[in-house]
Amino acid sequence: LQLAPAGLLPSSPLLQDLICYGKTQRAGSERSALSRAFDLPKRYFSHFYIVSVIWNSFLLWCLIRCLFLGASFPNWLYSLLRILGAAQFQGGELALSALFVLVFVWLHSLRRLFECVHVSVFSNTMINAMQYCFGLVYYILVGLTVLSQVPLDGRNVYVTGSSLLMQARWFHILGMLMFFWSSAHHYKCHVILSNLRKNKAGVVIHSNHRIPSGDWFEYVSSPHHLAELMIYLSLAVTFGFRNVTWWLVVAYVLFSQALNALLNHRYYKSTFVSYPKHRKAFLPFLF
Repeated sequence: LQLAPAGLLPSSPLLQDLICYGKTQRAGSERSALSRAFDLPKRYFSHFYIVSVIWNSFLLWCLIRCLFLGASFPNWLYSLLRILGAAQFQGGELALSALFVLVFVWLHSLRRLFECVHVSVFSNTMINAMQYCFGLVYYILVGLTVLSQVPLDGRNVYVTGSSLLMQARWFHILGMLMFFWSSAHHYKCHVILSNLRKNKAGVVIHSNHRIPSGDWFEYVSSPHHLAELMIYLSLAVTFGFRNVTWWLVVAYVLFSQALNALLNHRYYKSTFVSYPKHRKAFLPFLF
């Protein structure tokens, strides 16, 4: 809908407010007073990761108790997982895969929280209240999505083989390597962006937008969005490539991050005359 040619679909201010945020958001004079009334500071992004770290810590604790202490899921959590589609074990997912993925989701949220608090330099740009609420719900549902892939035996986790370690496969190692590689670039890109607003002593001197360079910025305008996709792809690999539910999560991340990257790319090109012409928006050399 966002990329449809102008005039093909009626313009929707609500759709724009739900998609655009920060520097890509329309100017205040172009938005109604009602729309502006629901604006929140973009720095509230940190709330997403606070919720994610706390919630996924709890889910991880429940899973570890089930796997290593022989405990059962709480009744309310088991009922919720059943509603979300969790099924009794039928020879599908490995419990070790779900454990690794949930650990990676928790680590990703913890790192992003650290970045929001200690690395990122937020401007005075805004996000819509609906985007804010969606972000909170999203990080709660991501953890539940992972946990719903755990093979169950009643309220307990079903572990094939003599022990959990016997489930280790080559794709667990590959997924782990991809996760840490993507996370390292994700972090480095956020450091590059924050340094654009600091002097050599590390003191914040402004909140303006500048042309970033270095690392993956030499190829695309929004490498942090590309790295985010790579992180979710690494989790699909950790699931053994065949988890359809998680591939749907990856599809959502692909479209949302690609759209944000394209909007950022258009902003850079329209704002900076000297913006590098060889850079693509999201995928190096392609898009």
